[in-house]
Amino acid sequence: MEQPIYAARREAVLANMQENSLMVLFSGESVPSSMDEGYPFEANHHFFYLTGLRRENMALVLSRSGREPKTVLLIEEPVAEMERWTGRRVTCEEAAQISGIEDVRYIDALESVINRCITREQVDAAYFDCYRNAMSDPDSYNMRKAKAFAAAYPDVALRNAHPMLARMRMCKDAQEISCIQEAIDLTGKALNRLLTHLAPGQMEYQAQAEFEYAIAYGGADGPSFATIAGSGKNGCMMHYGSNHCRMEDGQLLLLDLGAKVKGYCADITRTYPVNGRYTARQKEIYDIVLEANRAVVREARPGVTLAQLNDVCKHVLARGLIRLGKIESEDQIGKYYMHSVSHHLGLDTHDATSPAGLELEPGMVITDEPGLYIDEEEIGIRIEDDLLITQEGCVVLSEGIARTTQEIEALMAGEKSV
Repeated sequence: MEQPIYAARREAVLANMQENSLMVLFSGESVPSSMDEGYPFEANHHFFYLTGLRRENMALVLSRSGREPKTVLLIEEPVAEMERWTGRRVTCEEAAQISGIEDVRYIDALESVINRCITREQVDAAYFDCYRNAMSDPDSYNMRKAKAFAAAYPDVALRNAHPMLARMRMCKDAQEISCIQEAIDLTGKALNRLLTHLAPGQMEYQAQAEFEYAIAYGGADGPSFATIAGSGKNGCMMHYGSNHCRMEDGQLLLLDLGAKVKGYCADITRTYPVNGRYTARQKEIYDIVLEANRAVVREARPGVTLAQLNDVCKHVLARGLIRLGKIESEDQIGKYYMHSVSHHLGLDTHDATSPAGLELEPGMVITDEPGLYIDEEEIGIRIEDDLLITQEGCVVLSEGIARTTQEIEALMAGEKSV
């Protein structure tokens, strides 16, 4: 990303903050996983969206509490002794170049930066990232900092920065779309490699390994999320993740996966025949799901809601199952289809959205993922593509990834690579 992008985003945030307020966002901290190891670090995505930085122990302060808006970036101080063990930290000059922020200080100065605003200017409210998915979720790093601030300054109203930032993130700019497209293209290349190796007798985790090797070799940050590789009845589980079963002749393999590139996610699902050929019954079910996938593409446009797209999907799926005698009426579709057809995509696989029920707008990127899960036949099929909403309708960013049974069988019939 070019630094003017981050500056424009920060200016938009400052313009939407109330007068006499602060916003404080933290990149986060590494979480220990064992005696001397930590879980892979992922910077707070709102922080990354406004700075382009993905390192831990950083903070961004945006202030509308003085005569002029102020922006301060605070980073870890490089320490030569530590860098020998853990690698280089970003310098003030590098952080300024990446983010476009001129005032860069070390993180130890954060308290004095906030204190100066509180004591010398009028601060009526402070924004923190207070997002919580469920009441039972543990506090995030940003939430802990918000509570500490509220305890220290009880007279300053606490505001949640998440809705404002989520709303901004829903519409992607050209550079974000380019990153998502790059992630999707790499995902497609990795799936093609996987197809040339897939065969009965292999383990699900071997299919996962083929995909994850290919995206790593291609320069991905890593997978967008934990790869799902469910064969047979495992493909009927929405978030199957153990990937430990043997793939048998005649089974289907449902792969829900994606590469992450420059922080942005792909989210693709394809369902392949393990032996390279779909049975007649598998094709019947597959073609119903594919019909629903294409119906969503035709209907996705500005002004439509995700709920309306899901209704389109349910109608097509139900009509197909009625035709096959699996259900008698459309209101029975919940027996074989139990999720929604779409979610937003971006820095998160299930990207930040606000508010619920919002109509689609140009620049939004959403998924298109109808599925049917027939436990009694051990047939689980999902076909997922990623769509960019445009002025006229939508563009299928993943159009180049083989989708029909004919295309997939042709690819699998090709010469096996070593």
